[in-house]
Amino acid sequence: MNKLRPSVLVIVLFSLFIVLGGCSQREKITALQQLSGKEFAVPTGTVADKLVLSKLPDARFQYYNTVMDGALAVKTGKADALAYDEPILKNIAAKVDGLVILKEMITVDQYGFAVRKDDAPLKQAIDRTLGQLKTDGTGTEMLRRWFPVSGSPAPMPEIASSGDNGILRLGTSSVTEPFSFVDGSGMVVGYDIELARRVAAGLSQKLEVVNMDFGALIPALMSGKVDMIAACITITEERSEKVLFSEPYYTGGIAAMVAQ
Repeated sequence: MNKLRPSVLVIVLFSLFIVLGGCSQREKITALQQLSGKEFAVPTGTVADKLVLSKLPDARFQYYNTVMDGALAVKTGKADALAYDEPILKNIAAKVDGLVILKEMITVDQYGFAVRKDDAPLKQAIDRTLGQLKTDGTGTEMLRRWFPVSGSPAPMPEIASSGDNGILRLGTSSVTEPFSFVDGSGMVVGYDIELARRVAAGLSQKLEVVNMDFGALIPALMSGKVDMIAACITITEERSEKVLFSEPYYTGGIAAMVAQ
């Protein structure tokens, strides 16, 4: 019996990996209805699976440590779709070729900043800033900066504040790019961070960013460790019983990402 040369053996083993390792051919998905009974990649520790089941009760799931791991599973054919927040999937699709987001949403949600129930003045200050951004066109510039059609978000602009009125503490979770993430210099940046800096500037306060796990945001706010929180936070009735939300600043929800 002839022995395979090492180089030939490597090729054979790689071919077997491709066939058996998950890079299988899957149906081309162009509509949400096609995902009935299919396999969704979802990030561990989120409620994305429950939200998918509310729309597609026979869906099946694979769990991944990060959203990007789930996106790569879809790209390599290990899963039919990735379910997660639409703006975060949009950010991934802009940077990874071969992935698209289906037009029909699984859920439609609105995102907002949150403050303590007894801090109506800060909510009003956030709402004023949101109104000004819509009126003067800055909000459109921010969307272009943080949600490019292709490539990575642009650098964070400089937003000066005198800081005469003290410090405004923002609680965030820097795992929600492009809303809040760590850039190449190690700074926490993003759409939410820029918006928070504009709120602080309007109040002549210096913004202090406090980075933490997403699940710790509301407890930190309620205990007074921070003054407001933002990290692609969905406005829900349950959360509204504990915190006071600003006016919505982004309409998104749970979407499905598929291979192109």
